[in-house]
Amino acid sequence: MTTVKKMLFILSKATLENVYAAFVMANGARMEGIESEIFFTFFGLEAVQKKKLEHLHIATVGNPAMHMPTMLGGLPGVEALATKMMKKEMEKLDLPPVGEFLEILSDSGCRLWACKLAVDMFHLEKEDLVDEIEDVITIGQFYDRANTDNTHIVFV
Repeated sequence: MTTVKKMLFILSKATLENVYAAFVMANGARMEGIESEIFFTFFGLEAVQKKKLEHLHIATVGNPAMHMPTMLGGLPGVEALATKMMKKEMEKLDLPPVGEFLEILSDSGCRLWACKLAVDMFHLEKEDLVDEIEDVITIGQFYDRANTDNTHIVFV
């Protein structure tokens, strides 16, 4: 039987549901003694931008899990209401806010990377990102990190 040794997550969207999915899975891997890393690319970078990480929302438009017509999801206030409701439910489960969760992940040994292409494309600097980001790396460098036995990549 093969044992999973490393989990690599690629986060490309900074909606609350995507961010927490990646964070919970990466944290769960660490709790099981499995190495874990998260590569933040494209809009996923918002989850690690100092100015944006505490202002993430639920995607209400075009999200089939919302069980509402797309037009309704786009009405003013619907996204804010859905986000408020989701945050309230997460608080009940003692899920930490995004910034605190990043600290927990980093402290547990989860390695956090920003995508160089996306950082350049959005005219960001490493200083715009949370301190827990270890470095800004290329996708090739990230794939090199996957070049070990029993490593899995999950795109969130």
